[in-house]
Amino acid sequence: MSLAENIQKVEENIAAAAREAGRDPGEITLVAATKVQTSDTIRAAIAAGVSICGENRVQEMTAHLADDAYAGAKLHFIGHLQTNKLKFVVGKVDLIESVGSEHLLDAIEAQAAKTGVVQDILIEVNVGGEESKSGIAPAEVPTLAEKAVSLPHVRLRGLMAIPPVAETEGANRPFFAEMRQLFVDIKAKLDDNKTDIDCLSMGMSRDYEDAVREGATLVRVGTALFGPRPPMGQPKA
Repeated sequence: MSLAENIQKVEENIAAAAREAGRDPGEITLVAATKVQTSDTIRAAIAAGVSICGENRVQEMTAHLADDAYAGAKLHFIGHLQTNKLKFVVGKVDLIESVGSEHLLDAIEAQAAKTGVVQDILIEVNVGGEESKSGIAPAEVPTLAEKAVSLPHVRLRGLMAIPPVAETEGANRPFFAEMRQLFVDIKAKLDDNKTDIDCLSMGMSRDYEDAVREGATLVRVGTALFGPRPPMGQPKA
């Protein structure tokens, strides 16, 4: 199948999962995870209907920005973010999805203040409690969320999670359901900011349909659109 056909198929699957859950398909947006893709491939994806690109690596993102590859789409940073790379990201992307510590939050506030912008962010939640993954524990979300909404150069838009790799179909639904409840609770607690908090980013190529069934508003899909990525260090053919 072509890239355009893959995008159409994923969008159809999202819509079907939304209707199955009694949701409006228009509530969910596909984020094309463009890690290791070329600028031409990114342009083709946008031409085929992708409205948001998600990048994992600052160096790749910077090169694509210089190439104007994201023209016509919004840009999210969805990977692990180091504080020494913030000057290349803050103010350059529409949303940083991967804010998984108070230290990173403070650094984003400082960089945003320095450049005179208000940076939209999501708090990354380590919903599976995996040592190999970044993000804060679910119990820590209220405290970090309250701090985020108090900062003048940061705008909290919601939550993001990468649950454990599902060994069987449907295995991640409990994690997605937990994230949905956490999202609802945070919106209710931060009453003055409920109009800003509208993003629940969860679900990838293997499980995005279950994420939609459990309340995702953003799904980050790469392989199902672009095919398998090459091994680390090898260029994509």
